[in-house]
Amino acid sequence: MTGMTPACSDKLAQWLLNSIELDAAALHVGRYCGPWRASTAGKALASFHLVLAGDCYLHIAGEPPVRLRARDGVFLTRDVAHFLSPSPDPAALTERQTMHTLSVPAAPQDAGSAGLACGLFRFSGALGPLVIGSFPDVLVCRSDEPSLAHTAALFDLILAEAGDPERPSPLIARLVELLFFYLIRHAARQETLGAGMLALAQRSEFTILLDRMLANPGADWSIARMAQAAHMSRAAFCKHFTEAGGIPPAQFLLRLRMRLATQRLGAGDSVEQAAGHVGYQSYAAFTRAFKRVVGEQPGAYRKHGRDVRA
Repeated sequence: MTGMTPACSDKLAQWLLNSIELDAAALHVGRYCGPWRASTAGKALASFHLVLAGDCYLHIAGEPPVRLRARDGVFLTRDVAHFLSPSPDPAALTERQTMHTLSVPAAPQDAGSAGLACGLFRFSGALGPLVIGSFPDVLVCRSDEPSLAHTAALFDLILAEAGDPERPSPLIARLVELLFFYLIRHAARQETLGAGMLALAQRSEFTILLDRMLANPGADWSIARMAQAAHMSRAAFCKHFTEAGGIPPAQFLLRLRMRLATQRLGAGDSVEQAAGHVGYQSYAAFTRAFKRVVGEQPGAYRKHGRDVRA
């Protein structure tokens, strides 16, 4: 696998920011003391834990404990059985504790106290599953890594917004979303991703193809034309594209076009204009494809976007 240059990965990350519709919700923000345990497992959603003060350990069955220090965060892109605790021993006696406000300092005897912001994520968008599928189940954000050093400011802002542990400020969720997007840019520069959009973009033979498809999504992107852009035979192209992306090229093209169509509809284009932009001359065919991928009719999607803008 050939890694991308920083300029290419940043370009990809910028596009990915517009491809993922992300909604975060902070559930609890405060300080745990004593033999505490915290978890967001079992809710069938992605989740996060940010360490605002102190340190703790992340425990996942079958994996060694991961130490998290202040200004570290963990993002679980799927519902993974896990818990955080003050001990590296997953069998150490712990129990669910009540969170205290972070404004109350830890007592000297509370050596295992930690300030945490915990919550959930919901991903949507036509390409959301494909992008998120590139990530491992667990992403650890460490602000002492050079490419993530600037995220320390986000932790400070989240800490400044901490108040009632059970009723977090809505600004915290928005700051967490920004933090996750910085992780996307960081991940785009790595070479350890699985199948998905990011993995495709890390393959040098596919970067030119992706650029051309994004620039002209309405072109006649037959399998033969895509293979030609990637300088491969049809058979080799289909095999390697599916291995890297996790889905066949025709299905990827459909998702890509519908994602770009949602952007056009959200910007105010008519259904006909959005359909033409992504290569559909038939209103009925576009409507069927849009409903299959996005989950609602393009007219309803456009109306909802117009209502939100109003």
